[in-house]
Formats: sequence, structure tokens, C-alpha cells
Amino acid sequence: MTPPERLAYIETFGCQMNERDSEIMAQLLAGRAYRQTSDLKAADVVVVNTCSIRGKAEQKAYSLLGRLRRLKANKPSLVVAVTGCVAQQEGQGLIDRMPHVDLVVGPQHIYRLPELVAEAAAGHRVAVAQSDAFVIPPFLPDLASGSSYKRFVTIMQGCNNFCTYCVVPYTRGREVSRGFGDIIAEVEHLARHGIREITLIGQNVNSYGLDQPREARRTFPELLRAVAEVEELRRVRFTTSNPKDLSDELMACFAELPKLCSHFHLPVQSGANAVLKRMNRRYTIETYLDRVAGLRRARPEVALTTDIIVGFPGETDADFAATMELIETVRYHSAFSFKYSDRPHAKSAAFPDKVAEEVKGERLTVLQARQQEITEERNREYEGTVLEVMVESEAANRDGQWAARASSNHVVNFTGPGPYTPGQLVSVHIDEACAHSLRGRIACLTC
Repeated sequence: MTPPERLAYIETFGCQMNERDSEIMAQLLAGRAYRQTSDLKAADVVVVNTCSIRGKAEQKAYSLLGRLRRLKANKPSLVVAVTGCVAQQEGQGLIDRMPHVDLVVGPQHIYRLPELVAEAAAGHRVAVAQSDAFVIPPFLPDLASGSSYKRFVTIMQGCNNFCTYCVVPYTRGREVSRGFGDIIAEVEHLARHGIREITLIGQNVNSYGLDQPREARRTFPELLRAVAEVEELRRVRFTTSNPKDLSDELMACFAELPKLCSHFHLPVQSGANAVLKRMNRRYTIETYLDRVAGLRRARPEVALTTDIIVGFPGETDADFAATMELIETVRYHSAFSFKYSDRPHAKSAAFPDKVAEEVKGERLTVLQARQQEITEERNREYEGTVLEVMVESEAANRDGQWAARASSNHVVNFTGPGPYTPGQLVSVHIDEACAHSLRGRIACLTC
């Protein structure tokens, strides 16, 4: 007998890893007759997939959980599940503090979600902690929903770096590499079903395989090469990378693999060696700049982006000046920059010499203003060139305009006779650089 259809509402906060985890959870629930809904009030189960990397995302998750208290009171059969980093961070404490929360599941155990939801629906409130023996199970995605031409593929989970400001090693556990064959099987499955661009994701993809026995180890560059050999794929991306693990072999991939996109996100966090040491980043600015030079030798047109934290405990005016000098030297195509904030369990929360909020705000404003100028200057370098772009969609409310993305990860809006298909590659002549995108006109079809 077919079970009755029920409705699942999933709200996702945070990073690309969380986005991918939500896709997995939606598919697993669909296998138990839960259909996704955008109507919170109609849902039979609500999954709040949380992030604790930055305070703002955590606050948004708690705000939603607060609103769910009344919904649960009016609908006692509703199952409220909290997943992701806050779930792992708070564990049983969430259930103790929030009587309307039925289920707390850390990132390792999302593959058990359907059985845990069934337990919660039967009246058993459950909090599941992470395991030291965790293995990422084989998983093939259902292509019935989601993008028709690009997907994330998880290759590893967790982190061993213990940067002093970061909670990932505590909320996602130690590094666990997914099986090499399982990854290739998923990529081939996606490619057979029309996916043309893959982004390999993990907390630190550069260290993929290092947790495996040496005799059985496959490295991240080996994985990249194997993925690029999948014939139907047109583009391969990856994120995120720690500079200390950026090898010559990985940089060589940019010279040797045409499918590997001309974009590299390489978080620096600070331009001052003293700050990097307190952050436990385990590289110096000198070695970082050496890696930047190596990337540009391998792929001169590579677009570099980064993450920067301002106002880390003990950051002096001279330290901040060193960060400003760094962005002038590297001239990033864009940067994600944030004010430092204490995070639960992170070592830096106990550091002395906290920087005043006013000073952090002033420094962030100065950095973002200059980086925006550099970004616009970088964008103007593309004017008059022809870029191969992957079509994403018809631009909203703009007749004859299409939205696409270049290999460099720039958004490109272009005009052309169309129609074009998402995932199709076309060549576009860039006429104008804007603050956050490029504009042009169709040059020719390339595929």
C-alpha cells in the first residue's frame, strides 16, 4: 500500500556544503513520500539546516525556530528538525531549551534523516552526535529537481586545520574523504543526465585523500583529472582551498585541463603574518604570494577571489595596513570580507586584545571600498574581449537579454537572438563592465 504523501519544508542557511546537504535531505525524504513545499504552514516536517560559521546565519536560524514554536502549538503533529552546524554545536541542549524541537541532527547523520523523522513522528525526541568512525555513504542524486545543467558534488567533509576563529572541526568533525569511485560514479551519473558543469566541494578540497592510508590514497589533482575526463562535462570548478595545501601538482592542473575553470578562491584572511600566526593558518604572506604567482604562471587569466577577516583579536593598525597592501599587490577580482566575531568553541573567543566594534566597522568600510574599486578596474580589463560563457537563464524583465557565467565566474548579461538553453556555451563580446557583472552581445555559438 502506497503511503500517503506528506509535505516537507527545508530552510537552508550558510555555505554551499549546506546547500548540497539540503538537496540530499530533500531527496531522501522524497523517497519516503515527502514532497517539498514552499508553504511553511502546510508542512508535516520542517527542516532548519543551520550554519554557525558566522553569527548572522545562526541568528536567522534561531529566529525561524522561534516562529516555529507557535506553528507547532497549533499543529502538534508537525516534526521540527534542526540539522547542520548549529545542531552539532548545541546537540541535546537544543532539545532541552526548545520543547517544540523534535530532532537535532549534525551534518554527518543527514543520510539517516528519514528514519530519524519517523522516530520523531512516533513521539521520540532525538539528538544525534557525530561519530569518530564516520564514512560518507555512496549516493546518487535524483535529477527530478534542481538545476538542469550544473550541480555541486561533495568530495569530503570536515576539517583538520583548527584555525582559531573557526568552528568547522567541532561542528563537521575531522576530515573524511569520500570514496574516489563514489565521486566519479556520481559525476558520470550527472553528466549522463545533462549536467554540464560540476563544482567539487568540501571544507578544504586541497587535502582530499590525505586521511586515507598512503597505499590507497588518491590525491585531489588525481580526482580533478578523472572528473575532467568525463566526456559530457564542459566545466569543472571546486571550492574551498587552504593555501597551505596548494601543491604544484594542483596548480599544474590549471595549465593542463581546459575544462577546469579560470577561477580560484584562495582565502587569505589577513595580510599580516602576526595575525595569520594567531589564526593558526600555517602559512606566511610570502608563501601565499608565491602560490599566487604559481597560479598565474599556470593560467595567466585566472580570476582570484578571497576571504578576509578584519578586526581579529590583536589586529593593529599596522596589521590592517598590511592587509590593505596585500589587496593592492594581488588585485583580487573580488573578496568576501567580514568583521571578526567570537564563535562558540573557537579558540580565539578567549583571546585578549579584542578590537573595538567601531574600529572593526571602520576598517571593513575602508577595505570594502578599495576592493570594490579594484573589482571595477579588473572588470574593465574584459571590455573589448570575447568570453566563452555558459547560459544560465533569460534575464528577468529584459527582452532579448540573457544571463550567463564566464569561466572566471563573472556574471555576464548579453543580448542575442536566442533562444538559448541553460548549460549552452556561447561566445560573447564584452562591451561594458559594471560594478558586479559584465555586459555584451552574442559573438557566436561555441557548442
